[in-house]
Amino acid sequence: MDFTPKQRMLNAYRGLFSDRPPVAPEFWYLFPAKVLGVSMVEFEREVPFWQALQTTFLKYGTEGWGAAFPDVIHPDVEKQSRFLKTTETRYRESIIHRYKGKILESSQIYDMQEPSWVEKHLVEDMADLPICMDMLLDPAVELDFTRVNKAHAAVGEDYLLEMWMGNPFFDFFGSMMGFEKAVDYFITESVEKLEADRERYINHQKRFIRKVCENTPFESFAIGCSYSCNSLLGPNLWRQWDKPYIKAMADEIHAHGKLLHVHFHGRAMETVADFAEIGIDCVCPFERSPGGDVDGLAGLKQVRTLLDDKVTMNGNVHTVETLIRGTPEDARNEVRQIRNAFAGSARFIIGTGDQVGRETPEDNIWAMIDEAKR
Repeated sequence: MDFTPKQRMLNAYRGLFSDRPPVAPEFWYLFPAKVLGVSMVEFEREVPFWQALQTTFLKYGTEGWGAAFPDVIHPDVEKQSRFLKTTETRYRESIIHRYKGKILESSQIYDMQEPSWVEKHLVEDMADLPICMDMLLDPAVELDFTRVNKAHAAVGEDYLLEMWMGNPFFDFFGSMMGFEKAVDYFITESVEKLEADRERYINHQKRFIRKVCENTPFESFAIGCSYSCNSLLGPNLWRQWDKPYIKAMADEIHAHGKLLHVHFHGRAMETVADFAEIGIDCVCPFERSPGGDVDGLAGLKQVRTLLDDKVTMNGNVHTVETLIRGTPEDARNEVRQIRNAFAGSARFIIGTGDQVGRETPEDNIWAMIDEAKR
């Protein structure tokens, strides 16, 4: 039986065997921009993300996953933006939001060579937090799925295009005010208030899931990760605040017959068993040291034991030490370790420890792919 790249990915998420394990380098931003020959500014602002990934996955003949973002329409928000060149290689986008008589401002820096980053968050003054939350979680917000449905149809079987549903609970605050202020807020605010905030966010996200399931054919949802990981937030705070949120999302998504993929970068070992407890369908990228802590055959075997054949592992080939600085044989060796550790299981995808750098030698990428397909 012939399997398509999308079928291989979905089968792996469901713990079903295909003709071979999927091989899905996380190309994401930097490498697709290189493949297309465009600057990062043009890539982020002009090129449809799904299309850039499709071109890249087809070029290398691999499986993969990508994210689709529905258009958000807020009838009660007046939005103005300015995009100005600040240096030879950089631009600043300044955005003003007017909502219920209040003005919230943010700015983003775009660079020709690097992915964009936030310069000014919506909440600079903590007094603006309540109105910002009201704006972002307003039930009046509408979603237009026209473009993402067209993208899903255009991608077809070329790779697994997933519905992006944002980040976990802590990262919701981090996106409004930045990491440092979010940490301070979680330390100083009462548990009762934070639990009420989380319940509000959960209900908002459940409405999102229901709308997606009612209006689109997407098979899988993806939850991202900014600060909500062991390396930054720590396992204890993650368990207290984000694990219950992800569990609520998994339950709602599974109730609709859909799948959940969670991106959890950095160190992972201390919470791998939690992934199985939650019931996530797939987790990536299980990075090796120093960024992560899933090292070698022994580390991968421990991950398999902790996942208990309930969650699919995606990732682990080192993007820096192996793919950028290593040799084709180094890449092949890490692929062999992954296959060895998960021998006899359908619950793995041979991927990379986060996104592939644009300086990665072609020979190393082709070696990884070739070894995975053997």
